[in-house]
Amino acid sequence: MKRGTPARGAATPPTARDVAARVVARVVEEQSFAAAALEGELGRAVQLEARDRALATELVYGTLRVMPWLLGEIGRHVPKGIASVDERVRAPMVVAAYQLWFTRVPAFAAVSEAVEAVRHVRGPKVAAFANAVLRRVSERAAREREQAKDPEAMRERAVVESTPAGLRAALARAMPEEEVRAFLAMGTEPPPVALRVERAEERDAWIEKLRAAAPGATFEPGRVSPLAILARGAGRPQSLPGWSEGAWTVQEEGSQVAALALGAREGERVLDACAGRGNKTGVLARAVGATGAVDACDTSPTKLTRLQEDLARLGLHVRATHAVDWTVGSGEVTGTYDRVLVDAPCTGVGTLRRRPEITLRLKEQDLVDKPRAQLAIASRAADHVRPGGSLVYVVCSVLREEAEDVIDALLRARTDLRRAEGGDSRLLPHVQGTDGYFVARLAKT
Repeated sequence: MKRGTPARGAATPPTARDVAARVVARVVEEQSFAAAALEGELGRAVQLEARDRALATELVYGTLRVMPWLLGEIGRHVPKGIASVDERVRAPMVVAAYQLWFTRVPAFAAVSEAVEAVRHVRGPKVAAFANAVLRRVSERAAREREQAKDPEAMRERAVVESTPAGLRAALARAMPEEEVRAFLAMGTEPPPVALRVERAEERDAWIEKLRAAAPGATFEPGRVSPLAILARGAGRPQSLPGWSEGAWTVQEEGSQVAALALGAREGERVLDACAGRGNKTGVLARAVGATGAVDACDTSPTKLTRLQEDLARLGLHVRATHAVDWTVGSGEVTGTYDRVLVDAPCTGVGTLRRRPEITLRLKEQDLVDKPRAQLAIASRAADHVRPGGSLVYVVCSVLREEAEDVIDALLRARTDLRRAEGGDSRLLPHVQGTDGYFVARLAKT
């Protein structure tokens, strides 16, 4: 058996709780991304019904979001401390503790399944230990929940206390304390899946088609992007009508807004300096049309190949791709562009509600290294903005160190740049319902 992967045995199909425990173990032991690990585990658990798949998803994201707090609660009842419990035992226990504190799952079900999972990986003696600890956790959770006037406030407190002190301090430098709590509290519920229609005028028609195709799901227009449809309970998006026809793709709503902020127009030359998977590239290619041109850059040639394949499904293309590492100036990009988009690599703090594992991995040094790289990328990309052209700097972070501080440093270093109309703006999950983003609009004089 793979280290860090709890299982119930070859003869017993995994339950939603087993899947959640496996994902949590992989995130901790293998440094896996939660979304990718969950998709893989659910792909293997083909027997799970939609309701159980939804439960597994809730347990994974909920557990990871408050895991430090939950481990503290479990540790109260472990004489040698929680660090003495190996991950294959800890994972099912922490998933059970999440259910005991924050769901309506019957306590006996949460405890018994966790104990059974431990029995399969560590035998009856360790299972007895897990049973004893979880029963004490259950008793404490029941008392606290009964006395709590506001269960959501209890969950919010767990989220805040699970956030590393360094990250809380960085958030406090970026926004008022009440906003910090509201931002963190958004991590207690999974966000919708955002679709991006290719043509805004067709959005309402596609909402109706999707509702008819998946009556058990919900489809609503986005709050801030004219291209966004927000889906909940729809299952795998690629199985919905419109995907194979290239009528829409999957792209988080804030990411759509960030691409639209560049203001690309028909016939313009545009550079996507950090294209990644190409979601924003697609928005730009659609905007410039057949008479314009979009060039895409990324450090990974593999990503650039995938980008071209994904755009082809949508009936779009780029003029050229360039493998470029802007931080060191490697790779060749020649000429100037009307508009340049810099979607700089960042800590991803703005995506906490869909990537809760970030809080488990973020280091204080990241807030030194990332801004240094972001400044280098933005400055080198600015060399390719024509006089009178514009540059938009984007990060999926809400921290000043990666946002205003980078732009202020860039403007001090580059006298040929100035803040453009619209200036700096933020997208926040508790305000706009998107992931957290910082967007700065600059003009080249």
